Amino acid sequence: MITRQVSWSSMDRNELTCWLRVHLASGVGAVRFRRLLDVFGDVERISRATILELQGVEGIGLATAQQIHEGLRTVNPERELELAEANGVTLITMVDPEYPELLRQSPSPPAVLYVKGEFRPQDQLAIAIVGTRRAGRYGSEQAYRFGSLLAQAGFTVVSGLARGIDSQAHRGAIHGGGRTVAVMGAGLLNVYPPEHRGLFDEIADGHGAILSELPMEAIPDPGNFPARNRIVAAMSMGTLVIEAPKSSGALITAHLAADCNREVFAIPGPIDVPTFVGCNELIKMSKAKLVMCLDDILDEFGSVSAMLKKQAQALGAPADPQSITVRDAQADHLSEPERKVWDFLTAGPNDIDTICQICQRPAAEVSSVLTMLQLKGLVKALPGNQYGRK
Repeated sequence: MITRQVSWSSMDRNELTCWLRVHLASGVGAVRFRRLLDVFGDVERISRATILELQGVEGIGLATAQQIHEGLRTVNPERELELAEANGVTLITMVDPEYPELLRQSPSPPAVLYVKGEFRPQDQLAIAIVGTRRAGRYGSEQAYRFGSLLAQAGFTVVSGLARGIDSQAHRGAIHGGGRTVAVMGAGLLNVYPPEHRGLFDEIADGHGAILSELPMEAIPDPGNFPARNRIVAAMSMGTLVIEAPKSSGALITAHLAADCNREVFAIPGPIDVPTFVGCNELIKMSKAKLVMCLDDILDEFGSVSAMLKKQAQALGAPADPQSITVRDAQADHLSEPERKVWDFLTAGPNDIDTICQICQRPAAEVSSVLTMLQLKGLVKALPGNQYGRK
């Protein structure tokens, strides 16, 4: 496993200690932290605030002010820093330039993020994949498939490291040669579920990042997961729901995404299968776009060039990726047989027999390759049993 020394970006240790003190204090959540910061101006003043001063903040009465005041005196931020340093965890506050920009713009961004692995600027080009923990074969296959296709198209795949749809989405993204971000509903010292320890390490060791807003030793608790879901939704440009029953945390994530003005997508399922009722109802009520192929998602965002340009401008860097499109990005990740067919179709559409002859591949393999290229949105079927670039 890669071990990294803890980092606090441009912030010195004393200032980060103040951020952690407020973040860890009982009675201070993400929304209240922001209100405190608006009133006091900086975290050091918050950490020294009296009960009377705390009562001057909207939504804080006497009992809450006493709770926060006591919490500020009793928490141990130095221990958090030591645990982070010992376990290669980076701490990022919401004023750091490394903080995910889409998350920063959301209604309740975490004041402090614990990061295992590495969060990169390119991860702002992200799509969340969510769904049930009790996924069937079809849902699992689609989560893996879309995780891989989205990664190949240049997106970072965000999910929650849970059993079922989440884990398949992460694995699909890794298989697709891309990046993935897992948002945990526990502290980073408590991998949950425990059987995903290997996946946790694989993501952190070069394939993306593990994030949490919870203290290092926080245990997985049912109350943590709705808050975790808001991070998944807020840091993504859109959320794809795959196999979700009527009462599902995935549907909470979808609604949170809509509240953040993000796109919502859903894969339909059999009408008589309970674990697909949530997806089907999202589509029926026009709360999600029906997704059958990768293009159904890509069409909502235009080209990678436009998104990269926006991302670069947000980071204050010049950008001129005019010639880069989503399909160009996908074509960079083709297998050797896919590349041969793709290159041959550059000259124009052709029938499957000619493709087999020129590429020197059997018909069954070429047919399979053409199907995969269609799923990736690179090739389309034409009249006369012909195929051409899309």
